[in-house]
Amino acid sequence: MNEATGRQNPLASLTIPALAAGIVLAILLGLGTWQLQRKAEKEALIAQIIARSRVEPPASLPAPRDWNPASDEFRRVRVTGSFFHDKETLVHGLAAGSTPGRAQQGFYVVTPLVRDDGGTVLVNRGFIRTELKDPARRSAGQVSGEVTVTGILRGSEPRTMFVPAPDPARGEWYNRDIAGIAAAKGIADVPPFLIEADATSNPGGWPKGGQLRVDLPNNHLQYAFTWFGIAGCLIGVFGVFAWLRLKEAAPA
Repeated sequence: MNEATGRQNPLASLTIPALAAGIVLAILLGLGTWQLQRKAEKEALIAQIIARSRVEPPASLPAPRDWNPASDEFRRVRVTGSFFHDKETLVHGLAAGSTPGRAQQGFYVVTPLVRDDGGTVLVNRGFIRTELKDPARRSAGQVSGEVTVTGILRGSEPRTMFVPAPDPARGEWYNRDIAGIAAAKGIADVPPFLIEADATSNPGGWPKGGQLRVDLPNNHLQYAFTWFGIAGCLIGVFGVFAWLRLKEAAPA
């Protein structure tokens, strides 16, 4: 047999490695591109929060039938009414602590507010530490009578795959599910939004409102560089691998 005929084609030996590398490269480039898209979305969201929560004066609540998250979410609103403290819901959550990078564990207090102009709306009054779960330990903050709440409109908080399912029977909630909380408390016809109360101090200091931050983490450019960097390394490694394979197959 002729030696040249029996020798394997070096290009053919690179087909499977090249195909595998191409698939991985496409995935890495896709992840990098996705992170750039997420960066643009996060920047738009931050700009939207700043424009609506800091610049615009408080407005009245939109009619439930006119609720449009694209135009109404993060809008500053002001409403007057009375709290139904006996129907408050505690939602597990974290809040920024006094030490950077160390969050406090506790609950967000979501309480129905019966509006003076009719209807009921849920209000996220703010954060409490775990040891304040019992309302008796923060009784000063259970204000009675007419109150005026200023805050930010928010839709329901979506539950991701890493968030436990709620247990309404035990009062265990892990995301601010407006419809679910209202149903569990027997509150009918609540709007599809709640009010995130601002930082106006409550008697006794709890709950602490104003937890909605505009300094949202935006590390997507860093993530994009990471994925693109790994893609560049893959190209370099495969290039060296292919060069060595072709060199070994070359006739002496």
